[in-house]
Amino acid sequence: MSEANKQFDYFSLRLKPLLESLYDKKTVPHLIEKLYYLLKEDFADRAEEDLNKWTQNNVQLITYGNSIVNEGERPLVTLDRFLEDHLRDTLTGVHILPFSPYSSDDGFSVIDYLQVNPELGDWEDIRRISGKFNLMVDLVINHVSSQHAWFEQFKQGVKPGCDYFIEVDPSTDLSAVVRPRSTPVLTKVSTVKGDKYVWATFSEDQIDVNFANPDVLLEYVNIILFYIREGAKYIRLDAVGFLWKKIGTSCIHLPETHNVIRLLREIVQMLNPIVALISETNVPNLENLSYFGNRNEAHMIYNFSLPPLILNALLQGKSDHLKTWMMSMPPAPIGCAYLNFTASHDGIGLRPTEGLLDENEYQTLLQKVQDFGGKISMRKKPDGTESPYEANISFFDAMKGTAKERINGKFNGFFAPKQ
Repeated sequence: MSEANKQFDYFSLRLKPLLESLYDKKTVPHLIEKLYYLLKEDFADRAEEDLNKWTQNNVQLITYGNSIVNEGERPLVTLDRFLEDHLRDTLTGVHILPFSPYSSDDGFSVIDYLQVNPELGDWEDIRRISGKFNLMVDLVINHVSSQHAWFEQFKQGVKPGCDYFIEVDPSTDLSAVVRPRSTPVLTKVSTVKGDKYVWATFSEDQIDVNFANPDVLLEYVNIILFYIREGAKYIRLDAVGFLWKKIGTSCIHLPETHNVIRLLREIVQMLNPIVALISETNVPNLENLSYFGNRNEAHMIYNFSLPPLILNALLQGKSDHLKTWMMSMPPAPIGCAYLNFTASHDGIGLRPTEGLLDENEYQTLLQKVQDFGGKISMRKKPDGTESPYEANISFFDAMKGTAKERINGKFNGFFAPKQ
């Protein structure tokens, strides 16, 4: 048997069971061939798992491409110089938040995955940074901008985009669907075939793609391949928990979603064993932990409970809930890791406090965030009521006081020195 045939057989052996858990068995052999010929030129020389992707000394910066600007200079050039001059010996990696052209949500409504927003720079600028730091990129995998070419094709009724989205009769009972927002799950759009209602988990400008169509999977595998070629070492799967839809279910954390992640991990492993997948699932702690799978899903998961518990500890002046949570957390599986952080671009998730904070402290936390100038974003629950989803505030603002009081915008309570 030739080496090429051996390679194909190995590829098929690894992917076939996962693909058959997602798609019609008659479709799978052809899909395996498409994936193989898409990826074969980029296969790594070795496929053994790299267990040394990180250590406890890894320090990752999260930043927008234009967080630092210098008049007359591309922001990514400015960022590169700032990192080189001030953080070269401090950071091991940089997470540049979505840098593609976008239409809303600070980049998370992507118009074109394969382009850099010209207002920020170009791929040469990205490669310059990835050559010095371990680069994390966002794969906004659940949805695209309503201005994406695929959705324009959907509205015009032409391929391939006409088959890439999820149409639902508006009379369908979707009450079981878990929502991260208070907006309707369906949004109405005008098409050449009349008004259609399409799935939009986050906003009417962020239209969910249909992973039940294997061609959508192929599109996103191609995007992952492109990002790895451009130097990405970490690929953050944004909002991945909502990926697969099945009417009559919660449409979050479905088995198919976990199997897609397992499939992507197998593919990434074959392309570059150094690259890691990070799941972004702003949900209660036990749900979040499920994305390690059996050491076969995400290489890293965010420690989503850490930010609100740290904030609560600082406001309350005690760390009992934080300590209880830390003592109960299982060690990350071999080859996996927790990504510890204090806040993200969205703010501080609140769902990860469920079951960890007592009600009085939780309500105090919500009130103090608002007292100190922050906002509380809400989500709609299946029963139609709303509940807090995120605290949209920076730690700088959140530390204007304590659970006890605030005086003249300065620290007080247990932080205040005795006069």
